[in-house]
Amino acid sequence: MSVLTTEPGSAPSPEAPSAPPDPGDRHRLTAVTGLAALSLDAMASVAYGPEAIVLVLATAGGYGLGFTLPVTLAIAGLLAVLVASYRQVIAAFPDGGGSYAVARTHLGRPASLVAAASLVLDYVLNVAVAITAGVAALTSAFPVLYADRLWLCLVVLVLVTGVNLRGTVDSARAFLVPTAVFVVSILTLIAVGLFRSAPVSTEAAAGHASVLADNATTVGALLLLKAFASGCSALTGVEAIANAVLSFRTPRARRAQHAEIALGAILGVMLIGLAVLISRFGLQPVQGVTVLAQLADAALGHNWAFYVVQFATMILLALSANTSFGGLPVLLKLLARDNYLPHVFTLKADRQVHRHGVLALAGVSAALLVFSGGDTNTLVPLFAIGVFVGFTLAQTGMVRHWRQERGRRWRTKAVLNSTGAVLTGVSAVVVTATKFAEGAWLIVIALPLLVAAFLTVHRAYATIGEQLGLGRIPDSPHRDRSLVIVPVSGLSKLTSEALTAAVSFGDEVRAVTVCHPDAEDRAHSEALQRDWALWDPDVPLVRLDCPGRALGRPIAAYVRELTAIEPDTRVTVLIPEVEPARRWQRMLQNQRGAVVARAVRRDTDAVICRLRFRLS
Repeated sequence: MSVLTTEPGSAPSPEAPSAPPDPGDRHRLTAVTGLAALSLDAMASVAYGPEAIVLVLATAGGYGLGFTLPVTLAIAGLLAVLVASYRQVIAAFPDGGGSYAVARTHLGRPASLVAAASLVLDYVLNVAVAITAGVAALTSAFPVLYADRLWLCLVVLVLVTGVNLRGTVDSARAFLVPTAVFVVSILTLIAVGLFRSAPVSTEAAAGHASVLADNATTVGALLLLKAFASGCSALTGVEAIANAVLSFRTPRARRAQHAEIALGAILGVMLIGLAVLISRFGLQPVQGVTVLAQLADAALGHNWAFYVVQFATMILLALSANTSFGGLPVLLKLLARDNYLPHVFTLKADRQVHRHGVLALAGVSAALLVFSGGDTNTLVPLFAIGVFVGFTLAQTGMVRHWRQERGRRWRTKAVLNSTGAVLTGVSAVVVTATKFAEGAWLIVIALPLLVAAFLTVHRAYATIGEQLGLGRIPDSPHRDRSLVIVPVSGLSKLTSEALTAAVSFGDEVRAVTVCHPDAEDRAHSEALQRDWALWDPDVPLVRLDCPGRALGRPIAAYVRELTAIEPDTRVTVLIPEVEPARRWQRMLQNQRGAVVARAVRRDTDAVICRLRFRLS
């Protein structure tokens, strides 16, 4: 058989086999499924972003509503800046992490932890806000369900969590159809509305009070800035794709960039199109009816098409929580890799699922839903502040990135990111100031507390690493004398198996039994000693008299006594336990082994070995 070789530095032979494909790729995202899995938050924001603008401008009366399109165009411009920036972030940081990765590299540890904390808060709040908004749309259509909105929220959360535990690809496939239906219905609404010279129907708003202010004809810069900041809630979720680049199939960066561009294009078209229709139809915000519902009514009529838009919006709002389930577990993994969170968040289950991250997100979100009682308005004031902080840090970090790289057209890219940093920074300040009394103060407090938690975990890992000597060459291994202690309470096949294992790796083996002062236990202990002498396993049995009813403490005290007498001896406590054939039979066990293990682990440095004897 011939052997194909290649000289160092030479080109590989055309017959050489290519690198095998990553077997995990089938559980990762394509550009299309990535759009469905990671952009639902941004897509669904068209249901409340334009309305947020209109509600602010309505305080200036009909004259103020005339600025809806200019404000939306400004937001669309910022969207373009963000998409271009995050496309660059994906290329520069293909391992994911978004603003956290950028800040960690170019702005230092404090800024990176602030970015990470802001993203964590935003992702958790997104789940709660998305689900409560979706359920609110449902209860608006069916008021009889309003009293049960909290339970409906929890059911939706369980559904989304269960789908994500099956894998990112499965969740993307499950949500691909609702996403497509929503996008097509909104684009159809816009296309049809552009050909209407007047609303075809106003039935949806009939009988509802207008919230338009009277006798207000001036529009100041502060009002426009507030409308801009409120409308920027439509930009939440733009960063999710950059945070989860590792969830894409190879070539990951290219697929993630394609998904980011597609998201920006679709979201921009929908936002501008809806703003044009708001101005075209002269819509006014009314109580109890969303602006999107009025637009569907005006463009399509109060018919089946109207209800398609409403139900598509309701479903996508509820499922837009999936953006957080796609992005946050990856972010938690990166934080855990850098020792800022428990390492359990780095573990993956089957189907490339960061299960612990998914479950942690679900648990915190459930607590928020219970706290809010399933009410969207309780949570909205807390929303979007974190994402603006992350935007600003990411843009600022990319400016420093271009100044260091100084590649082709680096000045243009730096100006682009500088503009984005200023705009998002101003938006963060305005949103925080205007919503501070409504609950935004909680985010101001939660951000530093979360950063402090990250630092606490990091210090703990640093202490552990120092004591383990991580990063240093350890001493050469050597053989110590070994003493094995085997706790026993009777003679059985389990006892024989335990002693056989003990003498196989110990220089000396001792069996120990704990004797309590009551007559029944003393009689049992004396019977065990007689049977042991008759059995004669060539292993001594040591009786440990205990004045109380403790089981683990006497054994731990005996181990401490041995190590004090023989400090150079390695002591191992081998605890024999039965492994039942059926899972339910575990409740029949007395848990003596667990009690002994806890006491020995807490009070000694002995090695604990738990021998499982499997029952067939």
